[in-house]
Amino acid sequence: MKFNMGCGRNPRAGYINVDAAPEAAADVVWDLEQTPWPWADGCATEVLFLHSLEHMGGDPKVFLAIMKELYRIAAPGCRIVIHAPHPRHDNFINDPTHVRIITPTMLKLFDRQQCEEWIAGGAANTPLAIYTGTDFVVRDTTTVLDEPYSSQHRQGTLSREQVLELAYGRNNVVSEYRIVLEARKPAFTA
Repeated sequence: MKFNMGCGRNPRAGYINVDAAPEAAADVVWDLEQTPWPWADGCATEVLFLHSLEHMGGDPKVFLAIMKELYRIAAPGCRIVIHAPHPRHDNFINDPTHVRIITPTMLKLFDRQQCEEWIAGGAANTPLAIYTGTDFVVRDTTTVLDEPYSSQHRQGTLSREQVLELAYGRNNVVSEYRIVLEARKPAFTA
């Protein structure tokens, strides 16, 4: 099964479109902050959160429950695609329904192997994969630049290092992150 979580008015063909709002174009009306979710263990082969995950889990306990449910319904190797506004962009800042910052670095806290390395090295990172029983690996990250930075980077007048420096100190440099996670779990055996 493929899910489009928090679909809003953007349903996708071939997906089970899920949203809490009855006014949305959802196949299933369900508040994803309410757990457990109504789907079977290991049923999901792909899950989309396209500008929706940042609207969920303002309470850390609720967010951790969402991540646990996502892992529970994910089949081994399930691909999770997340698009989220950059926390230093006006698109994030100006929407009062944005309650959770989503970054690739934050999602690495749900990578068991990474957490074990941090523990072994004495790092202060919270090993959320171990605390929640989840294991997601970040497979890909795309940083979408706003203009004029996008054009300058494409033209070669702005280096990757300069972009990173600007993004750490200024708003509206990066508009969004596009992140692909994979659920790392053992294959089912009969």
